Amino acid sequence: MADTLGETVPPKGPAGHVDVLIVGAGLSGIGAAWWLQNKCPSKTYAILEQRDAIGGTWDLFRYPGIRSDSDMYTLGYAFRPWTEAKAIADGPSILQYVRDTAREGGIEQNIRVRHKVITAEWDSATARWTVTAETDGRLATFTASFMMMCSGYYQYDAGYAPRFEGQDRFKGRIVHPQKWSDDVDHSGKQVVVIGSGATAVTLVPEMAKTARHVTMLQRSPTYIVSRPAEDKLANWLRTWMPAKMAYGLTRWRNVLMTMYIYDRSRKHPKKVADFITGQAQKALGPDFDVKTHLTPKYNPWDQRMCLIPDGDMFASLKAGTSSIVTDEIATFTETGLKLKSGKELPADLVVTATGLDLLFLGGMQVSVDGKQIDMPKQLTYKGMMYSGIPNLVSVFGYTNASWTLKADLTCEYACRLINWMDEHGAQAATPTNTDPDLVEVPWFDLSSGYVQRTVDRFPKQGSKLPWKVNQNYLRDIKLLRKSELDDGVLKFSKATARVKSPV
Repeated sequence: MADTLGETVPPKGPAGHVDVLIVGAGLSGIGAAWWLQNKCPSKTYAILEQRDAIGGTWDLFRYPGIRSDSDMYTLGYAFRPWTEAKAIADGPSILQYVRDTAREGGIEQNIRVRHKVITAEWDSATARWTVTAETDGRLATFTASFMMMCSGYYQYDAGYAPRFEGQDRFKGRIVHPQKWSDDVDHSGKQVVVIGSGATAVTLVPEMAKTARHVTMLQRSPTYIVSRPAEDKLANWLRTWMPAKMAYGLTRWRNVLMTMYIYDRSRKHPKKVADFITGQAQKALGPDFDVKTHLTPKYNPWDQRMCLIPDGDMFASLKAGTSSIVTDEIATFTETGLKLKSGKELPADLVVTATGLDLLFLGGMQVSVDGKQIDMPKQLTYKGMMYSGIPNLVSVFGYTNASWTLKADLTCEYACRLINWMDEHGAQAATPTNTDPDLVEVPWFDLSSGYVQRTVDRFPKQGSKLPWKVNQNYLRDIKLLRKSELDDGVLKFSKATARVKSPV
C-alpha cells in the first residue's frame, strides 16, 4: 500500500483460487470484505478493482462540492460509526472513511487494482466460477466458489453525454462532471450547468462562490429539500454515550424518518409536494418563481429528491450568484447557448450534469455451463441473486434511501448463506422460478431519465416475493436476516467432479 490515502495499490500475488471473489473496491466492496472476515473468518477472498485506487464513486468524482446526498448515519457502515460532525459529508471525507475501514480491517492486502473483470463462467461439475480480468494489457484468471458483485450500477469510464446541436462551434469548454480534472477553471467565468439532479444542485452553489455567475439550465424541475449539514442531536449523543451506541440510535431515527417521508409521499403526494415547494418559497422569498423552477410535474419520490445542506443552493439563488432557467436548448453558439424560447445564455464553461450511464454488473459477461446468460431476461431474487445463476450475489442499494442500508443487509445474507451451505454440505445455491403466475416487471420504479434510458439493461423483478424487490429496510430485515434460507426457491446442489490440483 503506497500510503494511507490508497492512491495506488499494487496487485499482490498471482491469480488463483479463493472461496469468495469480490468485484469492486468501493463503499460496497470494502463493506463486503469486512462482513466476510467477521462472519465467515475461515473463508479466503480477493477483491478485484478495475481502477488504480480504492474508493469507487468517492475516488472517481472530483467536481467542486462533491458530497453525499444521504446522511452518513445511514450511508455509513452498520459496523463502523461515522464520528465526524457533518452528517452531509463531502466526498474526500467519505473517501477517507472507506479507506480507513479498509486499512483498519486489514482488507487492503486482499485488493488487486487495475483488474477489470471481463467474463465469469460457472461450471456446475466443479461448482466454481472461472473469472477473467484484464490487467495492464494482459489477462489474469481466477477461480472462486462464490462471487459478490460490488461494482456499482453505472459506467465508470464515462457518464451520459447527449450531443447538442451546434456544440462543436462553442468556443468555451464543455465538461461532464464525471470527467472533471484539475485544469477545469471556473473562477470569474460565466458558467452554465445543464441538468437539475443531485450533481447539478451540488455544483451550482459551490461554483458560484468564485464564478462570475452560474446558471442551472433545466428542462424540468426537481424536488429540492434543505437539511442541516450537521446533525446536532447526533453530535450531542456522542458526548454522552459511546460512539457506536450514539451512531446506532441516530441511524435508526434517520431510517424511520426516511421511511415515514417516503410513505407520506406515496399516500399524500400533493401534501408533501406543497410542503416541499412551500419551504423553498419561504427560503427564496415571495418574488422567486417557485412554480416554474422548483415545482415538478411528477409526484415526490417518483424520482429521487435532491438534498442540499444548510440551504446552500437557495442561499446562492437569493444572493444572485446563481440562477435557474427552465427551458430547452435549441443550439450552442460560439459564445453560449440559444434556447427554444429565443433567450440566449452567455457561457465560458458549460458543465453537462446530464446523468449517469447505467451499467449492470460492470458490463461483465456471465455464462453458466457454457451458455451465455442474457441478464435482462433473468429475474432478481431478493434483490441480490438471479434466476438460473448459482453462487452470485450483487450488492445493490435502495432507490429511496441510503445505498449502504441494503448493502449491509445483502452482505449479511451472503455470509449467512455461505455458512449454511457449509453446514449442510451444499456447494451451489441457484434461485429457480417455478411459479407460472409470476408477472415480470421492471427492476426500477423511478421515472428519472437516466433510469428509463437504460432499464432494459437490467434484470426484471417479479410481482411477489421472493422475486419482488423491496424498497423498505424493515421488510428487508425480515426477508434477509430472518427468513429461511432453504425456501424451496433457492435450489442447492453439489459438485459432481473433483477439481484437479495444479501440478
